[in-house]
Order: sequence, then C-alpha cells, then structure tokens
Amino acid sequence: MERVECVIAGGGVIGLAIARELAMRSIETLVVEAAETIGTGTSSRNSEVIHAGIYYPQDSLKARFCVAGRRALYAFAESHGVAYKRCGKLIVATNEDQIGTLATIASRARANGVDDLVELSAAEAKSREPDLSCNGALLSPSTGIIDSHGLMLALLGDAQDHGAAIAFGTRVVGGEVDDKGLRLETIGVENDRRYELQTSIFVNACGLYAPAVASMIAGLPQRFVPRARYAKGNYFSAPGRTPFKHLIYPVPEEGGLGVHLTLDLDGRMRFGPDVEWVEEIDYSVDPQRADRFYAEIRKYWPDLADDALQPAYCGIRPKLIIDGEPAADFVIEGPETHGVNGLVNLFGIESPGLTSCLAIAGHVSKMIEIS
Repeated sequence: MERVECVIAGGGVIGLAIARELAMRSIETLVVEAAETIGTGTSSRNSEVIHAGIYYPQDSLKARFCVAGRRALYAFAESHGVAYKRCGKLIVATNEDQIGTLATIASRARANGVDDLVELSAAEAKSREPDLSCNGALLSPSTGIIDSHGLMLALLGDAQDHGAAIAFGTRVVGGEVDDKGLRLETIGVENDRRYELQTSIFVNACGLYAPAVASMIAGLPQRFVPRARYAKGNYFSAPGRTPFKHLIYPVPEEGGLGVHLTLDLDGRMRFGPDVEWVEEIDYSVDPQRADRFYAEIRKYWPDLADDALQPAYCGIRPKLIIDGEPAADFVIEGPETHGVNGLVNLFGIESPGLTSCLAIAGHVSKMIEIS
C-alpha cells in the first residue's frame, strides 16, 4: 500500500486550487481524477464569469469567498498570463416593479464589501448600451470573464512545480478511517485495477460526486453526507458578434440569476443558464428549451431575431436544496464538524465557485493546519 501525505479527489478548479495551495506548503499531494483530463465537469460548464460578490447573504461563505476570491483571481490571472477581461456587467430592471429590487441588491452588495456599484437610470444605461431596453440598472465594474481552462492549467502547473502529482482515470471507490489516518481504495477507470492509498489528509472536492464519495468513507457519520441534487443549466448561443460591451443580467430569479447574456473572450454571445431540475447527470441540451429564452432575453434585448438561438452547452449545479427552498451556502466540513481527523468534504460548490477557488483553497489549507 502506497502512502501519500495528502490525497485530493477531484481535478476541477477547486481541487486544483487546493492542490496548489497545499503543494506550496510543501505537503506531498496527489490529485486523483476520474476523467482523462482536468475540469471536465462543472468547472468547464459555466459562464466563466468572475463575480463581484453582489447577491449572497452577508457573512455567508459565498459572500466572503467570492469577494476575496475575485481579488485574488484577477491578481493570479495577471501574474500567470491567464486570459481575462474586466468587462463589467449591468444588472437590469425590465419593469418599474424591479427598481426596488435593484436598491435591495445594491444594499446587499455594500454589506458584502462590494462598494463600486453604480446606479444608472434607463437613459444612462442605454447611453452605455444602445441596444439595451431597461427601466434602470446597476453597473458592476469589477465583474469580468476568464478563460477557465487556462486558469486550471495554471493552477495545475503551479501545483506540479511544487511537487504535486495527478492521477487521471482514477476513481475513489471506498475509504476507511484507521489509526494512521484514512485508507482509500481507488480503481482505474479503464483497466479496473485497484490501488490502496494510505493518507493523513483526504480532501473530497468531487463536485457533483462529492456526496457519493463521502458516503463511501467508513467511519464518517452519514448525517454529514447530504443528498445530491442537480440543477441543470442550459446555454444557447446566437450568431455574429454581440452589440453589447458588458455582461447583461436581469434581476435574479428563484434558483439562479436569470437568463443572462455573457460574452466569451472573443466577443461571442451566450445566453443562460436556465434552471432544469434533473435526477441524473446528462449534458445534452434540448433545443426546445430555447422557446422560453426568447421571451426572457427580449425583455432586455428586444431586437433578438427569431430562430437566432442555437444549443451551445449545459452545466449542472451541485445543489444542496430542492426547487423552492432558500438557496444554500457552500458547505465545507472538516474534523471540527464531523470528527474524522484529516478529512475535508466540500459540498454544494456551485457559483461562485470558480471565482472563489483561491479563497476556498486558503480556507481548506487553514482547516488542515488546525486538524
């Protein structure tokens, strides 16, 4: 049986950020990833937006990590040559009843430490975006977009430069708490070969699969394993270059941030995500879901042409609640919560997980230090 000081399950943006953080502390670190490359799940199936930290409840992990993570992420992208653009976004009220909601959003943002929002009248918003239709807006200058794959490659490069290793095509299929820490059983996805690893630190950063992995650890009380719930978000694209310079977000809706317009680094438009509660992980996009998108988009962009939307891709959010329940915070549980030394489980790391990755990594590093 091979012994490794720290094993991280999950080679997405969170697992890689944690691996980098621990490797830079000279902790022997191995990342095990079931896929054949990094970030094939939630990490690469999102809007690639660097969020400012506007919407989340004050003092929540999402609020704290998003604000700190956004600052760290811009600095990291700049120092590591990761492509990004601080394009800003407009949160738009598309009727008079939503003007009060904008004020509530601005107040929450200030409570979270986001103090650069600019309130715009309809005319002021239209002067910035002539094709926009709205009754008022908030401008968030610190919102941006980033090359998520480039980010993950940079995180992996830093981790490997400090001695971390990654094993692709390897899945954790069991675990047991013992007097030496944790004994993990892994299996090769292609060859079915089984390997046992002894480790002092195990970080479960498996995203959508984190509850399933946690449930396999004998010795972890099952009351600390949440039920996995999946909210699929479908994205559609439109041909041609966008007439917009900013990201355009309607006021938030239940379960998500509404059907918004985001841009990639080449200036192409993407619309989404919607909210589709599913029981299984399936990355197909139903073209008929575009029917609802037209009406939502035309509230702020009336000139969207008929039949313009084409299926692009989808992502699945690892939710901890069901439809209609209040939004849940990130859940990051260490030994002080569940009593298992050396074990850290990360559950429900949805948006703003990409923005928060470096802040989450710092938090997990401190938890390991304490344990």
